[in-house]
Amino acid sequence: MSTDITLVLGGARSGKSRYAEGLVTASPGPRVYIATAQVWDSEMADRVARHKEDRGPGWTTVEEPLDLPGALRRHAGSGTNVLVDCLTLWLSNLMMADVDVPARSAELLAALAGVEGRVVLVSNEVGLGIVPDNALARRFRDHAGRLHQDIAAVAQRVAFVAAGLPLLLKGETP
Repeated sequence: MSTDITLVLGGARSGKSRYAEGLVTASPGPRVYIATAQVWDSEMADRVARHKEDRGPGWTTVEEPLDLPGALRRHAGSGTNVLVDCLTLWLSNLMMADVDVPARSAELLAALAGVEGRVVLVSNEVGLGIVPDNALARRFRDHAGRLHQDIAAVAQRVAFVAAGLPLLLKGETP
């Protein structure tokens, strides 16, 4: 099996995660969910529990807020379907940990290049609004925009989801 990368972008509560889960569920083989969220409060804990329940059985969940490239190298493989949710949470975790974001983004791209199998990456499109009013938010938006462009360049498929409806920007429906 060759590399099969799909990038799924959308706004908050757009249906992007549900769409991405559907892509992975429709594929034969083991399913791995790499969660980048960190649980800081009870609302986030409830959200994570709901997501696990919604996915149902048949998923292996890996929680990895910082070393996403390493998690991909460990868990992706021929015949395995990996869902990463989400890249923007991963970026914010890196920024809060004061990690070199461009270097870690390059590591992620290198890890994706070495993957055999299907990887579906979910991310929030944050570049559609006004220019943020503070430097941290502007750096976050810029990092996300660059990462999305870099992954879109190597992905076989890119979809934008709004109101639960996917619009394929690149590639063909699997």
